[in-house]
Amino acid sequence: MASDPLRLTFVQSATRTRDLPELGPEVSFVGRSNVGKSSLINALARQRQLARVSNTPGRTQLINVFSHSDGGAVVDLPGYGYAKVPGRVRKDWPEMIEGYLLDRETLVMVFVLVDGEIGPTPLDVQMLEWLRYNDVPHTVVATKSDKVKSSKRQRRKRDLAEGCMLETGDIVWVSAAKGDGIDRLRDLVRVHLAQ
Repeated sequence: MASDPLRLTFVQSATRTRDLPELGPEVSFVGRSNVGKSSLINALARQRQLARVSNTPGRTQLINVFSHSDGGAVVDLPGYGYAKVPGRVRKDWPEMIEGYLLDRETLVMVFVLVDGEIGPTPLDVQMLEWLRYNDVPHTVVATKSDKVKSSKRQRRKRDLAEGCMLETGDIVWVSAAKGDGIDRLRDLVRVHLAQ
C-alpha cells in the first residue's frame, strides 16, 4: 500500500539564507539541472504543480521553501551546471547554495539527486566531495530509475554507487514518473523532519 503523500505548501522563494522563514527541521534537494528535482518533489506530495517543472533545465533559480503540515520544511535548491542560465544569475548560485548548506542551522539532511540513467557527472562528484569535506549530512537519490533497462539495472546500481564512493544499498533509487521508490523516500523525509 502506498504511503500518504507529503502534505507540502509553497511558502517562499529567496536568494539568501537569511531571508528564509524558520519552519523547524529542513531537508533539501540538490542536484544537476534536469535531474528531476521539481518532478520528484511533486511526486512526494502527489501534486502536479507544487514545484515548477519545465522542459528547460535551470528553471529553479531561487531557494524554494515548502512547509510540511506536520512541521519542518522541504527545500528545493537551484540546479547546478546549466550554462544557459544568465551569467549574473549563475554567478550567485555557489554563494546561494553553499551559504544555505553551510549556514542553515535547521538543515538536517541533503538529498543529492543523481541521474540514474547516466550516473554521477563530475559536478555530482564534486558536490558529494564538498558535502563530505564540510560534514554536511546527505543521502544520494538516483532519479529516473525507469529509464534504466531491467537487464542493465544491477550493473548500473553498482557503477553508480562506485562513482559516488558509496555502497549499493546506500543509494535510494526512484522514478517520479512511475512512482518507484517514492514511498521509501517519503518515509526518509518524514524521519528527518521529525528530528
